[in-house]
Amino acid sequence: MTAVDTAALASLLVLADGRFPAGGHAHSGGAEAAVAAGRIRDAADLEEFCRGRLHTAGLTTAALAAAAAAGADPLLLDEAADARTPSPALRAAARRLGRQLTRAARAAWPSPALDALAAARPRGAHQPVVLGLTARAAGLGPEAAAYAAGYEAIGGPATAVVRLLGLDPFDATAVLARLAPELDTVASAAAAAGVRVLVEGTDALPAASAPLLDVMAELHAGWPVRLFAS
Repeated sequence: MTAVDTAALASLLVLADGRFPAGGHAHSGGAEAAVAAGRIRDAADLEEFCRGRLHTAGLTTAALAAAAAAGADPLLLDEAADARTPSPALRAAARRLGRQLTRAARAAWPSPALDALAAARPRGAHQPVVLGLTARAAGLGPEAAAYAAGYEAIGGPATAVVRLLGLDPFDATAVLARLAPELDTVASAAAAAGVRVLVEGTDALPAASAPLLDVMAELHAGWPVRLFAS
């Protein structure tokens, strides 16, 4: 991590804490639909699901967060996030999460940039864009923002599956520990892409796709009863 990231490490811990009131506890990251479809039945399945999510949606959201933390235009990033989120259900979820994160972030780290984004996107900007701006307001850099976004991409489903399947929390935590080296790789690549946005524009952002996550999100949105919002 860079010197500024190390200096603000406590802020990263606060931001990545599952108890930070940003609304993530209400979302499963596609895990609820995957459990219902029989694609996640145990810790091994959870690991494969999280690995796939990390290298697709996780890479994309981490790069968006890194770019926002680096100082790229958040409105352009929000448009780029829309273009990289083909599922209407996932776009709506990302904006709901962004709106909630904005509220929490403005209370924790007041920032003119967060105020301006809230005014420009009253219904919520995409969550990873808000996450990056929040990281910047907290004194964190692109790499820290990428780590926070990448960890969220796998931590959310792991926590959800504990509730959905009654999976042993020790097993879920072990899955996250085994994926840590891959998170390092994804965060590094995402941070590099985010910084390139300042020179190359939003085309420098990855657009890794996960069509099955999109399909499951649309099916999940139509369920009359569900435990998680997404």
